[in-house]
Amino acid sequence: MSNEKILVLGATGNLGAYSAVALKEAGFDVIASGKRDSDNSFFKDFSIPYFSLDITDKNAFSKLVGKGITCIANFAGELPSRVALNPQALITTITLSTLNILEFMVSEKIKKLIYPTTPYDLFAFHESGEPIKPDAQRSFPPKGDHSIYAIAKNAAVDLIEHYHNEFGIDRFILRFFTIYQYHPNAYHYADGKMRKMPYRMLIERASKGLPITIYGNPNRVKEIVYIKDFTQVVVNAVKSRLSGGFYNIGSPHRVSLDEMIRGIVDEFSPTDNKSEILYDAKMPDTLQSILDWSKTQEDLGYHPIYSYRRLLKDFKQEMEREPYSKLWGTKEYYEGLFNSEIKK
Repeated sequence: MSNEKILVLGATGNLGAYSAVALKEAGFDVIASGKRDSDNSFFKDFSIPYFSLDITDKNAFSKLVGKGITCIANFAGELPSRVALNPQALITTITLSTLNILEFMVSEKIKKLIYPTTPYDLFAFHESGEPIKPDAQRSFPPKGDHSIYAIAKNAAVDLIEHYHNEFGIDRFILRFFTIYQYHPNAYHYADGKMRKMPYRMLIERASKGLPITIYGNPNRVKEIVYIKDFTQVVVNAVKSRLSGGFYNIGSPHRVSLDEMIRGIVDEFSPTDNKSEILYDAKMPDTLQSILDWSKTQEDLGYHPIYSYRRLLKDFKQEMEREPYSKLWGTKEYYEGLFNSEIKK
């Protein structure tokens, strides 16, 4: 059993919940924290204590003073895909809250932080056709629903870099596109409207045997990373004795649109009613941005084990079992929320 004690902030969210469980299973002493008043005793099942904590309130951290925390993994903060665009909330829960966390780390002599940033900080290199280096020059999109989000993340990362240089805090800044995982909430906000996530919509169409059309060039590729490979990086970052830096997380094999759709049809369509795959080359191509994750492999021993097909099979099993329903609820709950939203 490790003598490290890891505080996972945002532990009730998508990345935080899986990371807290993975760290516990890796032998670390874990404290889970989220803004929710209660985790519905989910973490108790893993012998992980849960603290309700509002990271926007610097005084709230007083309840964690003297807990012997050695590392913080911060997955808290608003996402532009989970709420209607709110610039104030993004700056407050991402940038200002990061400052609160760093100040708490200094006061408690906590020397390591794991922090996810956004790939939109490197938007200038998207569509370059080349794998994007982890230490490329950061910037932000000048407009769009990820603009202020990237600004907030960049400011948070700049603060982290200052505290690294000023106080010797090791920092592991993780960059990635979508992390694929089953969550009962299949919806997100895009351009200010609640919509079903594209890949969840594809799974739904396949499960009903409906035709699926691939737009643009079917050979365009995507980085498809499964949550259980993502948590491998988190665990290895906690174990690392390096001072950290920026780390890209990519998929073991970049998946073409054609491969992506065929996998979904094979796994989710009824055997007697397979979805027909159609092509429309006249439609715009999908985004193709790829990440260079060789540094993550070298420094953190990142060796993703979930091929795309294995990912789909595990995703389907979790969709059927809903192992995090005690924490997140079930798909029926979120369908009800969506139906209420569209009636407004």
